Amino acid sequence: MKASAGSPLASYETLVHAVAGVVGSVTATTTFFPLDTARIRLQVDEKRKSSSTPVILAEIVKEEGLSALYRGLFPVISSVCCSNFVYFYTFNSLKAILVKGNGRATPSKDLLMGCIAGATNVVLTTPMWVVNTRLKLQGAKFRKEDVHQTEYKGILDAFQQIITNEGVGTLWNGILPSLILVCNPGIQFMFYEGLKRKASKAGRRFEPNKRKSKNTFQESVRTVINLLSERIKKGGFSGLYKGLEAKLLQTVFTAALMFLVYERIAGITFKIMGLSKVAKH
Repeated sequence: MKASAGSPLASYETLVHAVAGVVGSVTATTTFFPLDTARIRLQVDEKRKSSSTPVILAEIVKEEGLSALYRGLFPVISSVCCSNFVYFYTFNSLKAILVKGNGRATPSKDLLMGCIAGATNVVLTTPMWVVNTRLKLQGAKFRKEDVHQTEYKGILDAFQQIITNEGVGTLWNGILPSLILVCNPGIQFMFYEGLKRKASKAGRRFEPNKRKSKNTFQESVRTVINLLSERIKKGGFSGLYKGLEAKLLQTVFTAALMFLVYERIAGITFKIMGLSKVAKH
């Protein structure tokens, strides 16, 4: 099969990259999901004394059972699928347009493409992440008594209740800091693509690959500042970094496994489709 000669937005290569990225992300997220559970508990449950990730995981298993480590896995996986499909599809579409047309990839282009893909992803998938966070915390045992417990029957019911009780704008709560943080995956992809090019030049072979909020910029800024101030008052500046250990472990391990699976699946698929030359990017 030959590569699609049409628009990069609808080419076989771009679709393969997106699907491979989804499979890699789902595999990595499922594998290291307990680390995310530990991170969220540390950030939400302020009365929890333990700060070590292994200790937190042991406490959760002892108090709630092994299955508690994977509570909310399905909605998270659903969000991961949508999020990473959008990200990988957008990134590789931009890559086909900006890089292949000019014949040369550069770190600045990688960063630009990563940030644009990240912003697109945030705008389109934030509602799913808002819902999956609520579902993930549903039924959890907190030491902090004033944490509000929700009662959702599933993803669709959560969407319906949030829209009915809190307004559609609530689904995009936290979008401002998320947009600021799009540089995170942008930098990650910049280094990833750069290291891949460097390794390729060195002769290594890579397999191809219940409050209603006003939907205004000022209100979003005010909300972020208030949350930061409240966190600092309760736990000092160190409170801003609660769950950092679990987050770092999750980020590093998840990214490594995701890219490994992504490259393997993309490589195999491109070989089967006869697009191996196109896949060497």
